[in-house]
Amino acid sequence: MQHRAFLLFALLALLALTSAVAKNKDKVKKGGPGNECAEWTWGPCTPSSKDCGVGFREGTCGAQTQRIRCRVPCNWKKEFGADCKYKFESWGACDGGTGTKARQGTLKKARYNAQCQETILVMKPCTPKTKAKAKAKKGKGKD
Repeated sequence: MQHRAFLLFALLALLALTSAVAKNKDKVKKGGPGNECAEWTWGPCTPSSKDCGVGFREGTCGAQTQRIRCRVPCNWKKEFGADCKYKFESWGACDGGTGTKARQGTLKKARYNAQCQETILVMKPCTPKTKAKAKAKKGKGKD
C-alpha cells in the first residue's frame, strides 16, 4: 500500500513539474509580461561557425532587440537562402550544349519576413550515364 501511495505522489509531483515548465515556456515565447510589441522584424539566421549549423537570428521591434537560436541546414542553397521554401518541378532534360539540367521552383513559404523571389531557376550538372558493374568481385572463401 505504501508503494502505491509513493508512486501516486511521485506521479503527481512529476505532472505538476511538467505543467510549471510548460507555463514558463509560454511566457518566454510571448516575450514575458508587459511586452507590447506586435510587429517583429527578423534578420537571417547566421551560423555561429562556418556556413551552416546552429546559429542566431536577431529580431527588432521598436527599441527592443531579441536573439533566438536557429539552425541553417548544411544542404541549403545559398542563392535563395534558408528562409525561403520553394516547391520544385521535376528536373528537365539534359542540355547537351551546356551539360546542365534545370528545374523551376515557386515560392511556398517565406519564413521570418524574408525577402524571397516568387520563382527561381536552379541548375545542376548532368550526371554521366553509369555503366553496369564490370565484374562481380570474387567472394572470400576457401580456395
